Amino acid sequence: MFRRLLILFICLVLGLHSYAQNVDIDYIRKCISVLASDSLMGRKTGTPEGQMAADFILRQFKEAGLEPWEGGFQKFDVTTNVKVGKGNSFSFPGFTGKVKTDFMPLSMTENKKLEAGIVFMGYGFEINLDSLKWNDYANVDVKGKWVMVLKGDPEFDKSDSKFVPYADDWSKVLKAKDKGAAGIILVAGTKVEKKDSLADLYFDKSDARAGIPAMIITRKLANMLMSSTNNTIESVEEKLNKDRKSLVFPLSVVATANLDIEMTMAKTANVVATLKGSDPLLKNEYIVIGGHYDHLGMGGPGSGSRKPDTVAVHNGADDNASGTAGIITLAKAINAGKLKPKRSLIFVAFTGEEMGLLGSKYFTQHPSVELSKIKAMFNLDMVGRLKADTGTLVISGTGTSAEGEAILTKYSKGRIFPVKYSPEGFGSSDHSSFYIENIPVFFFTTGAHEEYHTPEDDANKINYTGEQAVLDYVYDVLLDVSNQDKNLTFKEAGPKSAPRMGTRFKVTLGILPDFTSSDNKGLRVDGTRKDGPASRAGVLKGDVIVAIDGKPVKNIYEYMDRLKTLEAGKTCNIDIMRGGKLIVLLVQL
Repeated sequence: MFRRLLILFICLVLGLHSYAQNVDIDYIRKCISVLASDSLMGRKTGTPEGQMAADFILRQFKEAGLEPWEGGFQKFDVTTNVKVGKGNSFSFPGFTGKVKTDFMPLSMTENKKLEAGIVFMGYGFEINLDSLKWNDYANVDVKGKWVMVLKGDPEFDKSDSKFVPYADDWSKVLKAKDKGAAGIILVAGTKVEKKDSLADLYFDKSDARAGIPAMIITRKLANMLMSSTNNTIESVEEKLNKDRKSLVFPLSVVATANLDIEMTMAKTANVVATLKGSDPLLKNEYIVIGGHYDHLGMGGPGSGSRKPDTVAVHNGADDNASGTAGIITLAKAINAGKLKPKRSLIFVAFTGEEMGLLGSKYFTQHPSVELSKIKAMFNLDMVGRLKADTGTLVISGTGTSAEGEAILTKYSKGRIFPVKYSPEGFGSSDHSSFYIENIPVFFFTTGAHEEYHTPEDDANKINYTGEQAVLDYVYDVLLDVSNQDKNLTFKEAGPKSAPRMGTRFKVTLGILPDFTSSDNKGLRVDGTRKDGPASRAGVLKGDVIVAIDGKPVKNIYEYMDRLKTLEAGKTCNIDIMRGGKLIVLLVQL
């Protein structure tokens, strides 16, 4: 008793705050130990182990006294993998190839059979910049033919190369299609791939299709196709990289290929439960508290693992068992506490975050309450690795409401950690799906670390005392926001989309594209930048862009490719679908 009084006296003398510990550290430990156990095999979206994690979360919500929302599971379908189908073949006179040995379909291929002649098209560029001009398609008719192009570019080892926006596989495939090619064959030169081997087909988190057959072949097979030209892949790569100009020639071969890939679909679900507010009027307004429960499964290529060559359980103790345990623990603590929230609270464990914010996106597109009734969103993602001496709690989205920073500062004094504010509302976690809907957000994280997205992100590395302190802070802020007489005032803070690394555009339309759209019927507009070109032209949220300057836009990849052709100061026309009707708008860039 004397020790507690002494601590309180010191706090009063120094002007410090003494905060109650409202969350149970042992319960945090229990939740993380289950979610990050080897038995859940990394909680990959769409797997039985992912569903086991969801079942555990729902049980904890129920035990905490929450009411499951529509049964507790907000279910939807997701594409989880791609595999080589049974119908693949490749041949030309005197040769029959083997899939996975001589050739491999690409994940964006159209499942289709094609018999056609082949034209070697160098790197497959059409670049017209003041500082860089290279057109492999000038005066070459490739309509109805296979085009063979080298992967990469002459400056493959330079991340700041001017070739970067034109060197990825998607750009080359779409350029070939635009020029009328019936199919495309990629081959890696020695600068791109020293070993003449084919990588396994892997899912790149998108089921967008290119519209034409697309495959990669070995250099050995490519040299067989080029045998009558006195060229080899090695020789043309060396010449192209040295001369930096187009090198195009036909091959005297007619090749027949049938490409076949199969997309794997699975069921997944957000886990949702509510705590009714105590105020007769304000209980009809909601605060969302969320965090994603999915992770990378066993890792491997295309998974997002920072050790993609290592197949092992990626337990994701910090990312994001820590955040999931946080929302469960907060639910239990708030319902058991004396101070009841006036507004209703919606607790959501999101799925599919690692695949592109799929769960939070689905939630905001299919809400059971009107989005206008959601007054704020709290997101916990990686809150378990507060450093003992130098740890900082980073809070993003502090500029998305006029009152946010004042409330956060009110409760930050006297904590065991300093608080760092970041005003921007958009980021690589689930709060972004709410920010683009004009909902104030608070994103709490203790930051990345060496074990991030590796098999070493284990429960024994969690700083449980640190997470308890973070959750106690969130508890206080959450109750304050829930009990405010007036709602937070939304403010736009920073862009509503993320820059795409490695891609540079001379102009943009000023839209927020729906990166999760995957039906290959166009690109949905999630929002427009105020006073941006698209907004001025009359583009609205919910419009679906289907063409730019007469060239089709079926998905995000085609949209990005079309942007490369636009120039500042000029006018382009875009075709959009709105309410089932086709509308053509002129956009001044």
